[in-house]
Amino acid sequence: MQPVLRNTQTAYERGQGGVGWSLVETDGLLVIEETLAPGCSENRHYHAKAAQYFYVLECTALMKIDGQNKVLAQGMAEHIHPRIDHAIANESSNEIQFLVISAPSTRSDRNEIVIKK
Repeated sequence: MQPVLRNTQTAYERGQGGVGWSLVETDGLLVIEETLAPGCSENRHYHAKAAQYFYVLECTALMKIDGQNKVLAQGMAEHIHPRIDHAIANESSNEIQFLVISAPSTRSDRNEIVIKK
């Protein structure tokens, strides 16, 4: 098995202002390095089966978890259990960089939270 270098992986857009690189992708484990542009966030969602672990590599992220806001500075992490609604946001003026580790994989296990008006 060869070491993985982010720059050799295919980048994909993730929502508005997000870019991701899959570093490990199996049925049981998904590891993604992501960036999120200033002022951007993902939609609130949950995973029926997967637990996730967000680890901030650079800058500061805002995690919206089950109706609460948590600020994660560089070097901080948050464990999200299955069925807990969450979203990551960047309210800073700098791009944030973070890892998302999911077990099992979240492919086909993302449920958007629809906000009714």
